[in-house]
Amino acid sequence: MTTQRTPAAAIKIRAARTHNLRGIDIDVPRNAVVVFAGVSGSGKSSLVFDTIAAEAGYQLNETYPPFVRNRLPRRRRPEVDAIDGLSPVIVIDQKRLGGNARSTVGTITDTYSYLRLLFSRIGEPWIGESNRFSFNDSAGMCPACSGLGETVVTAVDRLLDPERSLAQGAILLPGFAPGQYWYRQYADIGSFDPAVPLRKWTEDQLAALLCGGSAAGRLAVPPAGDYEGVVQRFERVYLHTANTLSARKQAVVERFTRSQRCPECHGERLNAAALAARVQGRGIAELSRLEIAELTDVLAAVRDPRVAPVVAALRERLSALSGIGLGYLNLARSTSTLSGGESQRIKTVRHLGNSLTEMLYVFDEPTVGLHPDDVRAMTALLGRLRDKGNTVLVVEHDPAVMRMADQIIEIGPGAGAAGGEVVFQGAYGDLLRAGTPTARALRQHRSARTPRLPTGKLHVEHATRNNLGDLSVDIPAGVLTVLSGVAGAGKSSLVAELVAQHPATVVDQRPVGANRRSTPLTYTGIAPALRKLFAARTGEPVTLFSANSEGGCPACRGLGVIRTDLAFMDEQETVCETCGGRRFTERALACTVDGLTIADVDELTIDEAVQRFPDPELARPLRRLREVGLGYLRLGQSLSALSGGECQRLKIAKELGRRATHTLFVLDEPTTGLHLSDIGTLLTVLDRLVDAGNTVVVVEHNLEVIAHADRVIDLGPGPGRHGGRILFEGTPAALADCAASRTGAALRAAATGVDLR
Repeated sequence: MTTQRTPAAAIKIRAARTHNLRGIDIDVPRNAVVVFAGVSGSGKSSLVFDTIAAEAGYQLNETYPPFVRNRLPRRRRPEVDAIDGLSPVIVIDQKRLGGNARSTVGTITDTYSYLRLLFSRIGEPWIGESNRFSFNDSAGMCPACSGLGETVVTAVDRLLDPERSLAQGAILLPGFAPGQYWYRQYADIGSFDPAVPLRKWTEDQLAALLCGGSAAGRLAVPPAGDYEGVVQRFERVYLHTANTLSARKQAVVERFTRSQRCPECHGERLNAAALAARVQGRGIAELSRLEIAELTDVLAAVRDPRVAPVVAALRERLSALSGIGLGYLNLARSTSTLSGGESQRIKTVRHLGNSLTEMLYVFDEPTVGLHPDDVRAMTALLGRLRDKGNTVLVVEHDPAVMRMADQIIEIGPGAGAAGGEVVFQGAYGDLLRAGTPTARALRQHRSARTPRLPTGKLHVEHATRNNLGDLSVDIPAGVLTVLSGVAGAGKSSLVAELVAQHPATVVDQRPVGANRRSTPLTYTGIAPALRKLFAARTGEPVTLFSANSEGGCPACRGLGVIRTDLAFMDEQETVCETCGGRRFTERALACTVDGLTIADVDELTIDEAVQRFPDPELARPLRRLREVGLGYLRLGQSLSALSGGECQRLKIAKELGRRATHTLFVLDEPTTGLHLSDIGTLLTVLDRLVDAGNTVVVVEHNLEVIAHADRVIDLGPGPGRHGGRILFEGTPAALADCAASRTGAALRAAATGVDLR
């Protein structure tokens, strides 16, 4: 008789040392929702993502044969002595879904597949199987635009620089730089002179380079029969592909193409036969453009018993999307236009329909972009995943998520070198009585302040963008104004109209780095002064202390990693073996200032650098970064790795250093990624901007920011077609008394200690 084994009750971690973790030993309960809290930079992500999830992913990949492993993303093993009790991991982060031009909300959630099936069974006139309604299949796609809804053509004039020769980089596409693989397909075949500027080429030579064809056959040395012009190669790799494009490749497409709505299908993607079919008097394209909540209601009227299972399955998926606060989207919405928060919620809903158990789900701040009234739906979703027999680990700052968690683990107490320890593990009630930074922030209640009076107004007239219904409103000038309302209520649309009608400095969450070499050192502008300091102390030239110049490792060109271009696949990165990822030559690393090499400076946090370099030219820009809560960032950290909230705070710090110009500042959810204890720091920064004579308009869900505002404009009452109206204009205290506002209800609940979430 065999003895039944009990599954592991915990994920046991011993001596975790990834990044700033200080040899952590901890048992994380399984089959539970566990929230990881702590100040920004404390080590939460290092433990959850870079240790637990990384090891789970690595061990799963190792079960595949070498042929498969070599085609999977390479995962680095974390610095840890042992981890036991892991399961296959699913990481649901805030990375945008992206996808290629064919990816929509309907395709990524499979809801459009059910809609196609519905039309293939009862659509009139009947035209055939479900692939006849697919814009990704030749049987259903519009022949003019190949199912894209718009005609995308190569902007040939942007591909080449006529003033350069091939050897000087005349082909501007990635992968065509001198010496690279694709460059050699043109410069080394004998048909073109790589030393002659393109402006001196004949028409046949240019036509052959770009398009091949008959022009290539007329060259003195015709290329081989399989020759492919630059345009054809670009379109094959970037446009005529079913593969998901990375963000980098999407940027390439945007740079080198032009697009317009398809004149044949008028943007609906399908051919005439598919567009003609009707169910309940509506076409599939029309239904795809209805809001999800409205589409759910429309489908309730479909009573044909032949498709009852299809309708039931489709409505169930649509209801799940509405339940998580995405009812304002439509199935035709391109995934590339979704925010990080919207992308994360869609990824989450996709997993509710499977029957997998004993999985490990890892979430990164799932309440980002959610109104307090919508947080309850997200916490319920996390509970459903747990109740199906899974382990759910959540990195989160929102108290509502902490309240519903089975256990909270706080990493800290500080950021960077001051963090990396477990400072609390237990239930929410116990956390409230603890002495940790999160506990103190949860207990803190800021006293009400007297709102500042506006010095004028900015008039927005006849705003009709998206769901705004010919809206006109006065934005108070010279004060802090918060635009509030549920997701999809029209806040961002109103801000877009404000910016269109008035000059403004928009401080958004888009990446700040122009390239992968951008770091806090370069962004703050202190890199030249730092190099001069090293040069003055060591007697070496300034260029020796630049990874982009003489001091850069020749093997990796100062990047610290070797990048391998895999053509249509994502690039592969490996740590440079020559410099060990330190980016500099041995000669540069032999020089020190106060015991630090130039590479050591890259590893300093901003907080540490302020102490090590008191010179005002260096310390002043760094202090501004510390003032906006970014003291934990490393000076040499690539800006491309920062979150949207961190990018936004970098921009705020830069604006603080400019001379007062009485500017209109517009910010989009600046509390994203902020620990509760850092929100007060952010509010101080916003007050400084206002006190300098500026007008500050913030789109925000955080109740503490709303309560701190001088004026609030609340939109709603619901998302999409149910929103777009102004429910309230006035002070936060008056908003709390507004019965029609869901934001007002949340403020009242927060003031009385009642949890509506």
